[in-house]
Amino acid sequence: MLFNTLTYLLFLPMVFALYWAARGVKAQNWVVLLASMVFYGWWSVPCLGLMVGTCLLNYLFIHQMQRARKRKVWMILSLMLNFGVLGVFKYFNFFADNLAALMSLWGFHADMPTLHIILPVGISFYTFQLSAYVIDCYRREIEPTRSILQFLTFICFFPQLVAGPIERGKNLLPQFSSQRRFDHTQATEGLRLILWGLVKKMLIADNCAAQVDYIFSNYATLSLPTLWLGALYFTFQIYGDFSGYSDMAVGSAKLFGINISQNFNKPYFATSMQDFWRRWHITLMGWFKDYVYIPLGGNRKGKLRRELNILTVFLLSGLWHGSNWTFVLWGAYHALVYKLPVKYITFIAVLIGWVFFRAEDVGMAWGYLSHMFNPNWMAAPECSKMPLLLIALLVITEWLMKGATHPFQWKNQGWQSSQWIRMACYLIVFFATIMLGGEKVQFIYFQF
Repeated sequence: MLFNTLTYLLFLPMVFALYWAARGVKAQNWVVLLASMVFYGWWSVPCLGLMVGTCLLNYLFIHQMQRARKRKVWMILSLMLNFGVLGVFKYFNFFADNLAALMSLWGFHADMPTLHIILPVGISFYTFQLSAYVIDCYRREIEPTRSILQFLTFICFFPQLVAGPIERGKNLLPQFSSQRRFDHTQATEGLRLILWGLVKKMLIADNCAAQVDYIFSNYATLSLPTLWLGALYFTFQIYGDFSGYSDMAVGSAKLFGINISQNFNKPYFATSMQDFWRRWHITLMGWFKDYVYIPLGGNRKGKLRRELNILTVFLLSGLWHGSNWTFVLWGAYHALVYKLPVKYITFIAVLIGWVFFRAEDVGMAWGYLSHMFNPNWMAAPECSKMPLLLIALLVITEWLMKGATHPFQWKNQGWQSSQWIRMACYLIVFFATIMLGGEKVQFIYFQF
């Protein structure tokens, strides 16, 4: 079920009404859990069974871990389950194909098996959320809940289930164990965030998507300016797509009195690559910092070890995004430029990196970048300029927002205090988004 569909716009108010009609924490959690099952099962009932089964086994392992003398054994079993399932569904064919290719270089023919299975939506997100909870319980940073209802509601909470933010138990579980009361201000804020997310997804990302597909598919015959525009369009397509989803996720959660983590903080205004990664996909990088970088030694074991730890984090981050060498190269590229003095060209450095991310294979990435820097390919841009205007409007709006999370944070003075004027503005923005939005495209991060 996609956020930017009529189905979701009907589903959300129905769940909202049932949720606030329910009495007590347990009843509200049941509404959320059942709604989450419907939301995820809308794509695939077998994948829903896989997710629920994985959660139940984790629940059993965690409670065995709390009672056992050899606690680490149960933690390892839980992590092996989580990353084993992820590895089979997401990486089995990738590693099998690459092993066969490597063996062929040595003169051996290997007929490696491949799996013809679909990738469960959001498996990387809920796997990381589950695994973080397991590790936190092992470290005794959080007391595991004994309520299986609260546990499943925490992992399966539908606003952030399939594309994050990747939540921690210490943030979300206490909210599902305490009484929630309807807060008009919080709900209104949630609706505003959903609207802003729709603008970024439908107006920005979807209008850029068609141009990006055309330019990347025909990069070998297009001019240098066109290729730079293609890279620019994808830079804002992925931002509008993913941050738009995150806004709608945070907004949807607020309707139920739940606060989930901010995942983006105007990343394209970053002044360095380090600043960019503090603003982009905040919860994923926080995950890698806490469960990979610091356990490897962080910056405590000398400069060389620190650089190797940074490289490891970015390579794993790239691989997390997909089973393709382009993602690994994207991670390696960011590890390379992470501490370079690029304060004044941070945006350009990020834009170049997105070419690796969008390319279908390494050959396309190399060819695209080669043409981008070949002055012999100078000619007028050969694509629509309409997305440029929309991108400019987005950048100006976010610049004017300053510390605000979205542009609909009104002041209670003058004309801004009028609810009728506010409502008229919301309706204008909503219908403009519907009418001017591009052809509907699935959220990019659903494939991860």
